[in-house]
Amino acid sequence: MAANDNLLGAWLRDRRTKLDPAALGLPDVRRRTAGLRREEVAQRANVSATWYTWLEQGRGGAPSAGVLDRIARALLLTDVEREHLFLLGLGRLPEVRYQPPGGVSPRLQRVLDAMEYSPAVVRTSTWDIVGWNRAAQAVLTDYAALPPKERNILRLIFLDPRVREAQPDWESVAGFVVAAFRADAARGGASKNIQAFVDELGALSPEFNAMWRANDVRANDEGTKEIRHPVLGLIELEYSGFAVHGRPDLSLVIYTPASDVAVQRVKRLVAQYSDGLAR
Repeated sequence: MAANDNLLGAWLRDRRTKLDPAALGLPDVRRRTAGLRREEVAQRANVSATWYTWLEQGRGGAPSAGVLDRIARALLLTDVEREHLFLLGLGRLPEVRYQPPGGVSPRLQRVLDAMEYSPAVVRTSTWDIVGWNRAAQAVLTDYAALPPKERNILRLIFLDPRVREAQPDWESVAGFVVAAFRADAARGGASKNIQAFVDELGALSPEFNAMWRANDVRANDEGTKEIRHPVLGLIELEYSGFAVHGRPDLSLVIYTPASDVAVQRVKRLVAQYSDGLAR
């Protein structure tokens, strides 16, 4: 096999030569080459030294995803390096690993803030809202006024009377949200992590419990949404979801007013909300 045909082996050799044995607590012995030996990587990854040697030589066949995960940990790979390892070894990306909710970067917050009259939020794979702009606070929900635990779309849909009242067809919206949430949680590797949340919400809302048991899944990439405002009336929005680069657990959802009337109503709401903050 030509050297350039064994990209996986070449990359593994390069990664192990860049690790510091002393920093990993390995014996301070004379080494002919820099970095870790093959048998040391194999021991850290809990695979046989012979099999790992064959893998670097391109003789071991395709490794399993589990073995690649162990090798990634053994070599202290970053998330990007782990993805590259899977692409070389299996020709695909690894499954997404669930990450607990966290905040958005300052750069992403500036992107949100730049959309003055388009409500926009950043949502996790478990539908927690972790970022938003002023238009979203004015038109959708004032997330900043809520405790972090309550900034969850399902909690708001099923447990907040004001959010429920704002949906012209609540039952249809709620069913869609539950089905899309199930699909997103699975895609984000969070299916096992949401069970406590599902149990809690099911105990608080029989309607959620019934919809969850239907086992429906739906895509939520783009569509239309209507909000019923008590003073301004119906506001029609179009929405699109976008992946956040480097954060497969996050989605950026942007709502755009669907008509000139909707634009004017959103502008009024944002102005009223901003005036309230200024007082």
